[in-house]
Amino acid sequence: MACSLFTSPLFPSLRLPLPTGSRCAPPPQAVASSADNAAAAPRLVAFTGHRRELVLGAALSALLSRAPLPAQAREVEVGSYLPPAPSNPGFVFFKATPKDTPALRAGNVQPYEFVLPPTWKQTRVANILSGNYCQPKCAEPWVEVKFEDEKQGKVQVVASPLIRLTNKPNATIEDIGSPERIIASLGPFVTGNTFDSDELVDTKVEKIDGLTYYSYVLETPLALTGSHNLAKATAKGNTVVLFVVSANDKQWSSSEKVLKTIVDSFQV
Repeated sequence: MACSLFTSPLFPSLRLPLPTGSRCAPPPQAVASSADNAAAAPRLVAFTGHRRELVLGAALSALLSRAPLPAQAREVEVGSYLPPAPSNPGFVFFKATPKDTPALRAGNVQPYEFVLPPTWKQTRVANILSGNYCQPKCAEPWVEVKFEDEKQGKVQVVASPLIRLTNKPNATIEDIGSPERIIASLGPFVTGNTFDSDELVDTKVEKIDGLTYYSYVLETPLALTGSHNLAKATAKGNTVVLFVVSANDKQWSSSEKVLKTIVDSFQV
């Protein structure tokens, strides 16, 4: 029975036999009998005469043993670890800290806060979307955090470097432009694909603790994020922060009031 070949992602030139049947299986290896050895680095399996594979395999094992594990979001209900929101009974309070994201640790984003129903869960942000690879000088927007509840909807915080929208340092959101101009630039990060100005149903401008916020209501039937989107944006420091609440038709019909409470609570 023939063996297929496995190509190492770190060593493309290395092609190792992959067992597909008993004739391809490697000889039996010694198995550690003590539970204390379970955490030890995995032993390399080498075929007789494959000296080159043994050397490269050892290097690969060393790299993998030192590589950090990807950050994992808490796949539990936020009500189990977030405090109750004093101003919103029935909700919990989330305030981002430097331990939460690379941008907060780099000082590129100021801490932001919002409330959530206690049944929501934080979800993992893919590394390619998180900005982890480009801090402290990202040229394009990235996703800070994400939360969701399959019955109610989704929330995400998107951060955009100020330089993408204006050359003026420390600009306010008014300096950058009107609410329509901001959503025209950042709309695709609300919908997950494209933005059409006809999808903008309503806008609102408000000041909270001296900071101006633009709020949006969007009906987006073709959006990847959902057919209903609420968004809120402001600028602080070197970043424009965009808060997005999304829902499909079923979620919106049952949870519109809850979703509006979430977006209204957002502050930087």
